[in-house]
Amino acid sequence: MTLRELLVRTEEALATGPHAERSRLDASTLLLIALGKSRAWFLGHFGEEAGEELEETLAPLMARRLRGEPIQYITGQAEFYGLRFAVRPGVLIPRPETEHLVEEAMRLAGGLNAPRILDIGSGSGAIAVALAHELPEAMVTSVDISPDALAIARENAVANEVRVRFVLGDLLGPVAGERFDLIVSNPPYVPEGDRESLAVEVREHEPALALFAGADGLVIYRRLIPEARGHLAGGGWLLLEIGHGQQAAVEGLLEAAGYGGIHFLADYQGIERVACGQSNS
Repeated sequence: MTLRELLVRTEEALATGPHAERSRLDASTLLLIALGKSRAWFLGHFGEEAGEELEETLAPLMARRLRGEPIQYITGQAEFYGLRFAVRPGVLIPRPETEHLVEEAMRLAGGLNAPRILDIGSGSGAIAVALAHELPEAMVTSVDISPDALAIARENAVANEVRVRFVLGDLLGPVAGERFDLIVSNPPYVPEGDRESLAVEVREHEPALALFAGADGLVIYRRLIPEARGHLAGGGWLLLEIGHGQQAAVEGLLEAAGYGGIHFLADYQGIERVACGQSNS
């Protein structure tokens, strides 16, 4: 069997799985992993024999994808804000929607000299690393409750050659007494009742700790929004990623906690995705 024939067979097999619409792209991605070669090399060697060893290497990768495992966990990497991140089970896969949070944080930090930025919920480190990369003068701190997540985040900071202080702990506990110009977070916000409506690759493979937040998805916001107020410098901003339909509730929480300048940014689908509030004290 040639490499071209193996690619076709792999695509046909993946077309029977939960991600049939991506079968062609996934087939080429998995075959390249099994080969350990670049796409350019592959295009120039279509007619070569595949060999049994390659088929044996490819088979478990296909099985993982057919079970619905995210392609990013299989490849071990994802892209975010033009940077490459290592991702493994235990951290949320960074998504394009979160780039709006990074862009707004950059805009608000633009006029500050060496802004102090706190990221709550490091995960893969996507937000903290992207901000440190784009704002090299910033002093970025990132907190996560998971030691495994922090290990991956540190790995990504090193790989992308940025300086971020990573701290283990729950929300703002590890930074008691510190104040920041910006506090940013993509916290868990999916209501527990929505679990079955999620895609299998999210529901069955991404960490529940990073996804679900009580019956209405607002559990973390109810803690974080008022607590963050005491950790913001005068005029500082809190930026939060939020879920579909949560704008009104989050706006109410921001107002109740005394934030001003409240505004929202929509994602690529027109969904209000980023909530912003300013401390006036």
